[in-house]
Amino acid sequence: MTPDLIIFLILGAAAGGFINGLSGTGTALFALGFYLVVLDPVTAVAIVALMSVVAGVQGVWVVRRAILANPRRLLRFVLPGLLGVPVGVWLLNGLDASVLRLGVAGFLIVYGGYFAVRRSLPAFSRPTPVADCVVGGIGGLLGGAAGMSGALPAMWMSLRPWTKFETRAVLQPFNMVMLTTTVTLLFLRGAYVSAGPALLITLPTGLIAAQIGIAVFRRLSDTAFRWVLILLTLAMGIGVGVSELF
Repeated sequence: MTPDLIIFLILGAAAGGFINGLSGTGTALFALGFYLVVLDPVTAVAIVALMSVVAGVQGVWVVRRAILANPRRLLRFVLPGLLGVPVGVWLLNGLDASVLRLGVAGFLIVYGGYFAVRRSLPAFSRPTPVADCVVGGIGGLLGGAAGMSGALPAMWMSLRPWTKFETRAVLQPFNMVMLTTTVTLLFLRGAYVSAGPALLITLPTGLIAAQIGIAVFRRLSDTAFRWVLILLTLAMGIGVGVSELF
């Protein structure tokens, strides 16, 4: 393993782990840019997905009380999401994944850019169980078709005046379930056969960086956390758009 490879693995794990600890999503956006320089795409995605799941366990523990306080809300997102993943994988046979990712990226940029320049955020407070199910289902579909399961849920939850713990109690477990499905499929494809040495570097680094992100999360106000999601949505859109165009 060369020094350059080790450096890029550490940088990617640190960036991805920190944003995972801070927001509960966005790991791939910040880690893949480093990993794709030194690893093949399948191995890079496999490592990032597993790191996201392992680091995410810490974030789920932080919001465990909020999860147990309202498990039905979480299930409204997760169950339709699980149904959406195989649909998204099936749609890959007839869709151009790059065009889909570019379309979603454009939508995220417009959405994130619009709210990023506003002085205040909307407070969409009334219960919306049907809309929650739709968002979860589309999130799973986008995860299966384009690897972007967290994009739409992050956008939707940034509109809700929930506490940061309530928001994360849905967003992080949702992403972990979708990513666990991805990890399982990649494992069955043999993507982890040669990933052992890289995982010995990325997993410990990602776990430590996630702890730093969680420490920052604890200091954020509820409103500040909503702003983090808005800006992360914008960053996700720009990151995906640039990766597809260049």
